[in-house]
This record gives sequence, structure tokens and C-alpha cells, in this order.
Amino acid sequence: MKEKIYVIDTNIILQNIQNLIRVSDKKTNKIVIPETVLLELEDKKKLTNELGFYAREFARLLAKMKIKEVDYKSGYKVVKLFNEQINLNIISKDTYESQIEQSHISESNDKRIIEVAVVAQDYYKGAQTIFLSLDVYARTFALFKGLRAETLHDDKSTVPNFEFFKYINLNSTLFNSLEQTDIYEIDKDYNYQNFCYCFQSDDGNKVFAIIINEKINLLNESDFKALNVKPVNLKQKLFMKAILTNMYDLLVIDAKAGSGKTLMSIVSAMRLIDLGFYDKIVYVRNSIESLDKGADIGYLAGNDEKFRIYNMALSDTLEFIAKKQLRKNENRENKESIESKISELTSKYCIETLWPGEARGRTLNSAIVIMDEWQNSSEKTTQLILSRLDESCMAIVIGSNRQIDNLYLNKYNNGLTTLLKQTKKKHKELNMFAIELEKAVRGKFAEFTERIFEKNRNRE
Repeated sequence: MKEKIYVIDTNIILQNIQNLIRVSDKKTNKIVIPETVLLELEDKKKLTNELGFYAREFARLLAKMKIKEVDYKSGYKVVKLFNEQINLNIISKDTYESQIEQSHISESNDKRIIEVAVVAQDYYKGAQTIFLSLDVYARTFALFKGLRAETLHDDKSTVPNFEFFKYINLNSTLFNSLEQTDIYEIDKDYNYQNFCYCFQSDDGNKVFAIIINEKINLLNESDFKALNVKPVNLKQKLFMKAILTNMYDLLVIDAKAGSGKTLMSIVSAMRLIDLGFYDKIVYVRNSIESLDKGADIGYLAGNDEKFRIYNMALSDTLEFIAKKQLRKNENRENKESIESKISELTSKYCIETLWPGEARGRTLNSAIVIMDEWQNSSEKTTQLILSRLDESCMAIVIGSNRQIDNLYLNKYNNGLTTLLKQTKKKHKELNMFAIELEKAVRGKFAEFTERIFEKNRNRE
């Protein structure tokens, strides 16, 4: 079998520095880093977000490596480094065919990286040279040069089918005895991912339940009596009941836009605080969105105005709850009263926002931590946030794999999917719950776009 030489694009490192170790495969394969990748990483080091973290991690990795030799060739040089896990070569050309154009800096850099990949193919004769990138355009440039191009194997993996909601046919005479019954007595094929059930009979009766510690807990309208904002469909009710029981440590929700996931999470969290189970709500959202490649808002601690855009979902939710409470109390709705009510809610429930870059070194306690739009967060960020929570916390992770804006992630490798996969089995450390919210509840525009655009998506 030929030795494999992987020429690494910048995005492979910025997605997760552990990719280098995985690709190296215990030094079975050689890693090649083009000089331009070093320059791009150097530029990212100053960022305060996750990209900056990985850029600095790579710099630390590089600093600890030992130099084997520097090989000077006509037109380029190869710096050979190694540690116990990786054989890494850095290739720099004396001159490049591609000129740097500031208006097309990303494309210019891609072409220079490909030039080095061509050099590597010539330098490592007899080996199989592969250009590795998450960027389909960069891989296409590589193909134009006669190179083999691949993406990460994670991109080719499959997201398993989940059965969070299960239907069981049952004689309706048994319905009254279902509460707190062992689920295995009713469903011998029960497995851990079956968090919700619909028990239905031939005469048309139905009851719904969630499973807590392998016991059936029936859904009742009285579960939501004390709430100012109530769930409007079945999946919302099951989701909110799961939170309100306070029996799950980690809830993972895959929900389409407009399904009410943030609102349901906040309202349920407020209720648990009213009951004295928790002291505060911590809202977490990553700052990487649908911006230019690698771009960031440059958030600095305390700069709330700059970060405000990322907390708009929370602001909209609090405004909705404030208006609901004002109407219930027959108070007049105006800008001042709404802002006053939002301020009151924020203070009463100790609602704070947390940017992942601020989480290091912190320990959160007695908090309900809502991790929103988590399809745009990596496994590393997921680990970072969850590792900040002590045993007195609950975590609610919500997102939609239909709306991935982080250019370094896809539906196979983001933090939301990683946690969803973990719902397949029971964990000794904590109790998990998961559900999918498929129905939009924002009204006619959401229903219209769902019908038109989801129909077209399903045809693909």
C-alpha cells in the first residue's frame, strides 16, 4: 500500500485541530502544511472566538515539535517536523504563480495552497498525495491541477435515524393503569431513544407520555396550568413536560425554524425557577454565523451592542412573554411598559447571556443553560460549555440541522448532531431527553414557506 501524503487546507485545522491527529493515523500518513496555511492561521490567532482558539492551539502544537531537517530544493523548501503523533512537513515556495488580490484574498490563498499541493505530489514521488479541504471550491481547484481531493470522512458519515416518538397499539381499558408503569411491560422492544409515546387503541382513543427512568409519565393538560405561555401542539407539550418534570439533566432538541423551541425553553425554565429548583437562566449562542468565510464580529467582553445581534432570539422571546403578561394583567402595551416588563423578567429570573469565549475558567451552578442554534457550534465548543456546568444545572440544547451557517461544520459533525447521536444509549453520568419539533407555529408566513420550500427540499 502506498504511503499517503495529506496536504491540509486551513479549514481542516480551524474545524478541529484533532483532525490532524486523526488524519495522521499514528504516523501512518504524512501531514503537509502549505506556507499559506500558516499565514492564514497566524491571521486568525488574534480572534477571540473558536477559530482563534484553534489557530493558537496549532501554534502551540508547532512550538512543541522537533525539527528533523530542512530540505532545500530548486524553487521551494521543506521543513520536516515530528512529535510522538504526527510527521508534519511545511512546504514554502520561493515564488508563486498566483498573485495575491485583496478583493479575492480567499481565492488567491486557495490557489497558492493548491500550488504547494502540486509541489508535494512531485516531491513525494511514489506516494499518494491527497488534498484535504472542507471547501468544495478549493477541492475543485485541486482537481483542475490533476490532484486527488477529499473532504473529511465525517462529511461522508450518516446521521442515524432516530425514533424519539413511538406509537404503540393498546387496548384502551389499560389506559388508566399506564401512569408509572414500567415501559417494558407495555413495549418489550423499548430502547433508550424512545423518549415519547403515543398509546392508541382501535376505538380511536389516544394518550401520550414521556419515559422517565423507564417509567411511563402521562401527558396531562394540568402540566401547563401555571404557565403564562402554553404549548400549542403535541410535540411542544412533550418537550415542555420533559423540562418541567426536572428529571432530565440534558435535553437535546432538533427543531425547524418557527417551531417555538427558544420560547418553550425560556418559559419552562422560568417555571422551574419559580418553583425554586434553579436560580438563573444562562443563554448561550456561538458568534459564528452566515458571515464571510472565517469572519467574526470581533466580540470583546462587555461589548453588548456588538454582540446584540446574536441574542435577538432571546430578546424577541422576552418581548413576547412580556406582552403576554401585560395583556393578562390588562395593562396597557406601549414601548415603555414592554421594556420595563422585559427588565423585570431579566432581573427576576437572573437571565444572563454567555458567549463561548467567556466560558473558560467559569463554573456555572444552579442554572438552566440554554444552548441555542447549536448546529453552528463544534464538538469542542459543546465540550467547553457542558464542562462548565456542575451537578446543580440543567442543559437544554436546541438547534436545526436545516440551518447550518458555520462554514466549518456540516450536519454530520456539529455539536447538535453529536449530542443527538448520544441519545441512542443510556449514560451513567446523566439522564438525556430528545425530541424533534417539526411544526412551525409562527403563523401563515411560516406555514407558507414550510409548504413551498420544504416540499422542494424533499425532492432533492
